[in-house]
Amino acid sequence: MRTEGDVWDIVSSVGLTALGVATFRALETSAPDPLIRDDYAPLFVAASGHRHFNGLLADPSQLDDIPLVPGFMGFRTKFFDDFFSSAAARGVRQAVIVAAGLDARAYRLDWPAGTTVFEIDQPKVLEFKEKVLTENGARPKADRRPVAVDLREDWPAALRSAGFEPGEPTAWSAEGLLPYLPGAAQDKLFEHIDAWSAPGSELAVESFVAGTDVKRFANIEKKYFDRCNPFGDIDPAELFYDDERADPARWLAGHGWSVRSESPSELAASYGRSVPDLPEELDELWRQPRLLTAER
Repeated sequence: MRTEGDVWDIVSSVGLTALGVATFRALETSAPDPLIRDDYAPLFVAASGHRHFNGLLADPSQLDDIPLVPGFMGFRTKFFDDFFSSAAARGVRQAVIVAAGLDARAYRLDWPAGTTVFEIDQPKVLEFKEKVLTENGARPKADRRPVAVDLREDWPAALRSAGFEPGEPTAWSAEGLLPYLPGAAQDKLFEHIDAWSAPGSELAVESFVAGTDVKRFANIEKKYFDRCNPFGDIDPAELFYDDERADPARWLAGHGWSVRSESPSELAASYGRSVPDLPEELDELWRQPRLLTAER
């Protein structure tokens, strides 16, 4: 369970969910017709030594009956990949990946010359990522600048100290983050992004339908993931905050951003992928996320 000021590494608490996402990216990469390619993801999983996630990579058939989570991560990863690539094509040369986790986009994507990519996350998470990438001779394709700070603290000051330029257009991302923040911290996050986004800035966010019931989400997990929980011994829902907070799409639109919202099913259709027939409860879970893009 969460506590005020809690911290984590890559095999505990919220950090372990980042390792799970890396596992699902690795599985998508190894699929016959992958939506994305992330050759760094399996390196992170192997280096972690985590038994469950390494077991999934060794035997993906364990997830045959529950394609929902791994499949969604493929769609989500491509959505954010495409967002950064499109922003770069429009001339944005400053990117901020909020709660970067084991995101390796600074290494995977073909960034234009002169692009700076800032990665914000907990110190131990960034230390682990740096160690694995360095040991494997990885070289970033942009000027990568890690910013080790808790998002519940004064992260804008740390970002500015790393060289962020508020007067330059920025591509921001918040992927797989919002439920893990207290409501006040989420709202403050958007306030800071709004204040530090010059004209021409863009934002991509994974959000959820207003009124999402976290307890119901957990019950559905227990019912359908009984044989094999994709996240192993950890239940992501136990790490969520369900306190009051602003709806991101409405908040951004109310502050002058042009917002577009897509559902997982809409993304699947745009990528030429079909969605499997799901029981009503799982279909409801599938329809909860919204992938938002906003432009200033």
